[in-house]
Amino acid sequence: MTQTVKKIAVTGAAGQIAYSLLWRIANGDVYGKDTPIELQLLEIPVALGGAEGVAMELNDSAFPLLKNIVVTDKLEEAFDGTNAAFLVGAMPRGKGQERSDLLAANGKIFGPQGKAINDHAADDIRVLVVGNPANTNALIAMHAAKDVPNDRFNAMMRLDHNRALSQLGEKLGRDKNDINDLVVWGNHSATQFPDLTYATIGSDSVMDLIDHHWYVDEFIPRVAKRGAEIIEVRGKSSAASAASSAVDHMHDWINGTERWSTAAIPSDGSYGVPEGLLFGFPTVARGGEWQIVDGLELNDFQKKRIAANAAELADEKAAVADLL
Repeated sequence: MTQTVKKIAVTGAAGQIAYSLLWRIANGDVYGKDTPIELQLLEIPVALGGAEGVAMELNDSAFPLLKNIVVTDKLEEAFDGTNAAFLVGAMPRGKGQERSDLLAANGKIFGPQGKAINDHAADDIRVLVVGNPANTNALIAMHAAKDVPNDRFNAMMRLDHNRALSQLGEKLGRDKNDINDLVVWGNHSATQFPDLTYATIGSDSVMDLIDHHWYVDEFIPRVAKRGAEIIEVRGKSSAASAASSAVDHMHDWINGTERWSTAAIPSDGSYGVPEGLLFGFPTVARGGEWQIVDGLELNDFQKKRIAANAAELADEKAAVADLL
């Protein structure tokens, strides 16, 4: 039986994250090894040559599932019939630039992209915003896509989740794959809250295995600031790990997972988070949709950290109110 070809759009296609991301997508790591795909690569005009070079390399790799590549600087072409979109390209923060300035600049990118997705994408479109500040960029795109269900817009916090798993496994000297029920609440920023309250490894509660001071003073800030740590050590930002986490997120969203993951999705008011904010929650994926893990009891420490993230995201929303 012939499989339907899925169209996947990637913005910022000449950038470093896309350079790692595209090979994973072409290998079938999003939809699966039996689903043919087409890639629709969007870049700004001055970077089209770089994107065309990337397309040449992808063709030279001869991926069996990759049937076609479109390289364009036109939004309507990039999102035409798109089933999944990775919005990677964003305005980087400049020297001396305030976060509000960055948000306003990115609004000019993600607003039009959201509108183009609304007008041209397929009915089953799923959008993952990777470009920072990801949560509010996703909010802007979501509001611009008036006819697309809000839950089709996510921001990536899987990288934070994966970092937390890795660092905890390293600390405990245990396999990270044995860690369950970990979550990173909130915003993809230094405010984020990597939460081990419910986490287990095997039959053990993680909180029984760790020192509270290490958890609060080392683990939480190190996960939140890992990107800056990598830049300091490597001299470049964490592109490959971001790409890998984006694939993890989209794969699980489409194919489902009962294992807790962190996805920044539109809040429904759960856990006191104002409705509509794109917020990192503990989630599972069922039937092609993320579902918030409900019924968790929160202590005062958790409530304070979650509230700080909600306040930060509310401030960001206010800063781009004219775009919503």
